[in-house]
Amino acid sequence: MSSRDVWGEWLTERGELRRQRGTERFDAILRQGRDDGLLDLASNDYLGLAQDERVVAAAREALGHYGTSASASRLVTGTLPVHRELESALARLTGQPTGLVFSTGYAANLGVLTALTGRGAQILLDAHAHASLHDAARMSRVPYATFAHNDPVALDAALAERAGSRVVVAVESIYSVLGDAAPLLELASVCDRHGALLVVDEAHGVGVAGAGRGLVRELGLAGDPRVVVTATLSKALGSQGGAVLAPAAIRDHLVNTARSFIFDTGLAPASAAAALAAVRIVEAEPGLAGRVRANAAAISAAFGTEQAAGAVQSVPMPDADTAVAACLDLRAQGVLVGCFRPPSVPDGVSRLRVTARADLSPAEVQEATRQIRAVVHRAQDVIA
Repeated sequence: MSSRDVWGEWLTERGELRRQRGTERFDAILRQGRDDGLLDLASNDYLGLAQDERVVAAAREALGHYGTSASASRLVTGTLPVHRELESALARLTGQPTGLVFSTGYAANLGVLTALTGRGAQILLDAHAHASLHDAARMSRVPYATFAHNDPVALDAALAERAGSRVVVAVESIYSVLGDAAPLLELASVCDRHGALLVVDEAHGVGVAGAGRGLVRELGLAGDPRVVVTATLSKALGSQGGAVLAPAAIRDHLVNTARSFIFDTGLAPASAAAALAAVRIVEAEPGLAGRVRANAAAISAAFGTEQAAGAVQSVPMPDADTAVAACLDLRAQGVLVGCFRPPSVPDGVSRLRVTARADLSPAEVQEATRQIRAVVHRAQDVIA
């Protein structure tokens, strides 16, 4: 007697539901390599450093010196000199006392929220916070809630309700979907008044805001003992990995308690060396961040939209199917753009995601926006 294929039925049902909702995703190969002829306005390589010869050379040298892997947890034999150099460089770049490198930005967010909470703690998340912060809050096994996006008044009320608790507040400096910057000074003031710790995810801020040093430093919050910064090395820094930038006491606590640090193999040495080279380039060439903003201004002007604070500029689309069709149309023309659609967008509005990279020439931006405008207009005509 054969039993029902419960798992097969469930997977089929979930797949059909995704197709009906228009939320099915595919991991298609879109780029072939450095010289594939595609104009990339979709990736997170905001400064173009993933292909920079200095960054590639640093990774290659580390491969020759250390091999392909750190080969162990950082607490066993996996901490290498390049990790220490990178942590110091990241702390210097962002103006923070110390740094601790994780294997991904996701792991950094997971580590910091789970390690800094525990019994008697609670977490408050900005409603638009990244999925990694929401997952970290769930895994922390403490009460957590969201507060209205970028609303210091709502945060103040939520903290007042939690008087007597240790509260961690987690936000992003620049949000990737709407592209808006957090009112960090106001949020930090509210947290300070209530004795809360503010964790700021600078994934889209480092390399772009504050001459590349991040929004926290630009606003004068770097080094504040109640502000912790997390960052990714896989966006503007063109590598792989994540980091927590914080006071020494917090770093020491994370080394001893953050499970996504303790029970993970150390960041691959080639990735660490590449990120270190990228940090040095950002420090030496603050004009790179200026070029991102200049291209962002040109893109937003071409579509008559308000310029977002970060590299990603969004073009609203009528619905998810139209947005996906526009992406495919542009890809066929040699232009890569991203696509935001439910359930990944906090306001339910589908958008084309157009990245203003520092290494795009004015002519490339002009041609790309011309092609995108034509595709958007065709899509709107079909809807009408």
